[in-house]
Amino acid sequence: MRYIVISDIHSNAPALEAVLRDAPAFDAIICLGDIVGYGPDPNACVERVQDFDLTCISGNHDQGAVGQADVLIFNRDAREALSWTQRELTEANLGFLRGLSPSGVLDDDGRIVLAHGSPRDPVWEYIVDPSAATQNFRQFGFQLLLVGHSHLPLIFEWLYDQQRVQSLRPEPGVPVVLDGRRLILNPGSVGQPRDGNPQASYAMLDTEALTWTLHRTPYPVEITQERMRANGLPRRLIDRLEIGR
Repeated sequence: MRYIVISDIHSNAPALEAVLRDAPAFDAIICLGDIVGYGPDPNACVERVQDFDLTCISGNHDQGAVGQADVLIFNRDAREALSWTQRELTEANLGFLRGLSPSGVLDDDGRIVLAHGSPRDPVWEYIVDPSAATQNFRQFGFQLLLVGHSHLPLIFEWLYDQQRVQSLRPEPGVPVVLDGRRLILNPGSVGQPRDGNPQASYAMLDTEALTWTLHRTPYPVEITQERMRANGLPRRLIDRLEIGR
């Protein structure tokens, strides 16, 4: 199977459409959560991902939008955007988000695990450094762990012989060979990258060729920003899109 792996769309329909146009041929989508939050197109994004063979888990903003997470946990701008999102979502799309699990597995033997944050804390933990990665490698028996949440394209590998984690720098368009390796893989964010690159970020997982390939693609940031302004969403959330922060 060839999967397009996406995360943290954050109601950014122009970014999502750019990813779908840019992606090589794929069989299905894996979505690692946070379809909504921050951006201006929650209904369009929830509905668009359902046009495909989809495996989807929930993120913290998805849960906040449907009352499964306390909105007071979020910062002021995120709370304001979530309140707007709650008012905008249709009943059908609220129902879809309520039905999502915060974690899952892709294969029957549970070797490929999905979590928005981590297996230890599926919704809230950020795996952004070797320390957090090490704890999850040691506590769980996955071969591959696919996560989002940080909005950063990251790879961590467990080195069996040294019993430690190394961080790898994913290069767009360069396949990472998966065979026999224990890895934590983050495709970055479709709708709100935070690595200083405003281009939408996603990955391709090929379970036959056993490769993971990061991709980046531009999208019309100004269209998303104008829609956010028109809906009165917080200025900081608007401005950060153009700088990828």
